[in-house]
Amino acid sequence: MSMIFYCDFFSDKDLIPLPAQSKLAPWIARRRTPKIQEQYKEIGGGSPIKKWTALQGEGMVKLLDEMCPESAPHKYYIGFRYADPLTEDSIEQMESDGIERAIAFTQYPQYSCSTTGSSINAIYKHYAKRKESSGMTWSTIDRWPTQPSLVKVFANHIKAELEKFPDDVRDEVVILFSAHSLPLKVVNRGDAYPTEVAATVSRVMDELGHSHTYRLVWQSKVGPLTWLGPQTDEVIEGLVKRGNKNMLLVPIAFTSDHIETLYELDIEYASELATKVGVKNIRRAESMNASPVFIQGLADLVKEHLDSNKACSKQMSLRCPLCVNSTCGQAKEFFMNQQELLDSTAGIYGQKKVMNLGKINS
Repeated sequence: MSMIFYCDFFSDKDLIPLPAQSKLAPWIARRRTPKIQEQYKEIGGGSPIKKWTALQGEGMVKLLDEMCPESAPHKYYIGFRYADPLTEDSIEQMESDGIERAIAFTQYPQYSCSTTGSSINAIYKHYAKRKESSGMTWSTIDRWPTQPSLVKVFANHIKAELEKFPDDVRDEVVILFSAHSLPLKVVNRGDAYPTEVAATVSRVMDELGHSHTYRLVWQSKVGPLTWLGPQTDEVIEGLVKRGNKNMLLVPIAFTSDHIETLYELDIEYASELATKVGVKNIRRAESMNASPVFIQGLADLVKEHLDSNKACSKQMSLRCPLCVNSTCGQAKEFFMNQQELLDSTAGIYGQKKVMNLGKINS
């Protein structure tokens, strides 16, 4: 990733609100780019997130062709915010391909204005400045924190990893569900993300029968603002000080491996930090990646969404109570206004196309 990528990334107020953003973003990008480039070298030279997103998309549309033959063949597109293919470029490709029915399917199970909201805003802003008329009707799968297949795969991966701990400590393992943090100023506006991540954790622990102690922790803090805590690295150190030296890390808000699982969790925390503070046993549960159960869940979500003929979830219509971003309201209105089009064309569309909104930090 280049410094231009990170400068654009840190300049986006939807993603990371910063004080004096126009000045601070380039400064952070200059400082962090060399370090992050080294981290990518340590995980193989780049992020595998596009590879996994493509495999998930391919598996999903293959299943959809079988599950929904009346609308086959189905096709997926990938759209990233600041990496190729960009959301805007994918939209234009879809328009060029003559797509009539599009679903913006976020690959973040838990909604946040900084992730899914940013991509939703990008779609709206692209159409707001686009001169040509569009032939596509849009809807969005904007959140799915408690989807049964998602919960089941998390639980299965946790169980599989617990079996790799020594027999005499397996029952003592503390499960740390680690999610990307948010600045507290975003949370305090009413962002739904912490609640939805907690909902996923709750369902996973129900699936596990509450077999182990656990905590929800937060990672990837950037910049000078105060972020949602406790931070994953601080929790690891704190647990060791209190005699808990066996831990399992679970990337609860990520569906594919990328730098925050492969470097931050695996190397920075589970290797370097764990050695430094005296952890006895620490492992990391496998990400969703190409799990057949997970991919089936993606197909189930799309089928349910198509059958519902809804433009978006009910929750999508509610802005954060203290929202300061006018684009957010306009973007939500853009998708809610698609309902009239969906109602007027129900049942007449042939091929259904799904646009996967890829991870921001690819």
